[in-house]
Amino acid sequence: MSFNFTALDWIVLFGYLVLTTWVGHRLRGQQSSIKDFFLGGRKLPWMAVAGSIIATEISGVTFIGVPGGVMAASGNFTYLQWAIGSILARVVVGLFFVRVFYEREIYSPYDYMSHRLGKPVKTLATLFFFMGSILGQSVRVLVAALPLRVVTGMPFEWCIITIGVFAVIWTLMGGMTSVIWTDVMQFGLFTFGGFLALFWISGQVDGGFLGVWDIASAAGKTQFWNFQWGFTAELEFTFWVAILAVPFQNLTAFGVDQLNAQRMFCCRSAGDASKAIIWSSVGQLLTLLMLLVGAALYAYYHQHPPTGALAEFVKWDANTGTPGARDNVFPAWIVSELPPGLSGLVLAAVFAASISSLDSILAALSQTTLSLWHHPERSQHEDLNHSRLVIQSKMLVVGWGLLLTGFTAVLYAVKDEIAILPLAFGMTAYTMGPLLGMFFCALHGKGHFRGLLVGSVLSFGLTMLFRNDIWGLVIKLGLVAPETLAALPTMTLDGGTLKPVWSFVWMWPATTLITYLCGRLIGGGSKPEPVPA
Repeated sequence: MSFNFTALDWIVLFGYLVLTTWVGHRLRGQQSSIKDFFLGGRKLPWMAVAGSIIATEISGVTFIGVPGGVMAASGNFTYLQWAIGSILARVVVGLFFVRVFYEREIYSPYDYMSHRLGKPVKTLATLFFFMGSILGQSVRVLVAALPLRVVTGMPFEWCIITIGVFAVIWTLMGGMTSVIWTDVMQFGLFTFGGFLALFWISGQVDGGFLGVWDIASAAGKTQFWNFQWGFTAELEFTFWVAILAVPFQNLTAFGVDQLNAQRMFCCRSAGDASKAIIWSSVGQLLTLLMLLVGAALYAYYHQHPPTGALAEFVKWDANTGTPGARDNVFPAWIVSELPPGLSGLVLAAVFAASISSLDSILAALSQTTLSLWHHPERSQHEDLNHSRLVIQSKMLVVGWGLLLTGFTAVLYAVKDEIAILPLAFGMTAYTMGPLLGMFFCALHGKGHFRGLLVGSVLSFGLTMLFRNDIWGLVIKLGLVAPETLAALPTMTLDGGTLKPVWSFVWMWPATTLITYLCGRLIGGGSKPEPVPA
């Protein structure tokens, strides 16, 4: 595959990265305080913030994995139903969460929890945020870097280092101001790349886009609605999951998880922040766009089955007409079918999607780390050395950048020995419910650290019963036999592989409720500390 990636493609790819770096530098603004560095001085326009939220949400995994998911044997559009729950959650966050965040000078939802429930709760929430972010974001870089390594021929380590270096540079240049404006550019690039791919592929299919739709529809690829009711693992992409479970996940993702919530604090007012989070819902159209790219790829390879090295690269099954390595299909098409230059531009979109997610998490991790010893919820009453805090913030960006880049390399080194990828992708299932439960307690101003700690631990353990990622790691390490774990009522053996019986998505509302009730009913621990008016 790398033979098809020409010198012109390399020029376009790195030319775009250099251009984006220059634009980020020009728009970096003043960086004299941590308010400038982490909140953009609260002067950023809401439309730019909305674009940044979308860019962060659409990672390299989405750009590559969504078309690949449609190409799979049972792939279709039912995943898009989750957009219903996502939009509902953003409206709730925009109308209700934002208002309480803007009542005082804070930098994160965890600062709000500290004000309402005490510093130990803030520390607990921050640690849960760290746990989900380190694995979750590292694996997103890994999944994007793997096909890039094969397509470009660049060593994997250099793919990771390139993504990491540009993410650190963009964050250091101007904090959240540079992050948001470079994210806007990434949003524009991968939107263009998606449309370019869709129209180009459709032009190579007999009948154009209508031909694509007919072929994909005949194979069931365009199925959208699924009204089946049930709790089994096969029923994750249903209407009922979309309206009953997904809103809980997205309330956390956009209202409590600092990765996205940080952007709300960068707007000029609560009204602007509400508009930014609600209008970011248009990003669901990008998911639809990439689903259509997947349908177009299916139609194209239905008429032109891959052969030779291409068939080997995607592990093509001629009997079923589907790829074994589905995530390789779109990158392979990019370098084998697009002319030189355009291949580099679309691959730049994959890099852009990866970098936009990584620079965002670097800013969020650095701010929450700094906040563990500097408390913004009390900063207006303290004599602060802002220049020193900015230097500390930048050091944290570099430190987290090195850690995440190194951890991604570790994931790559052990990916064949332990089931680390499912573990990393599943981390949000373990952390999102507890985070949302803590936030609801903070909203009511009633909750105890001890109860929230008990609820979080119970929630983590309960989620383990409904997912097989941690158990898969335990099995790989030889600590327990699959047959032993299959005795659990939530697990079964399928061809010697341990698989969950029930869908984990219902853990989002369940663990939220468990954490909230424990926080309210189990007393003891810290009380909210009075904060001077």
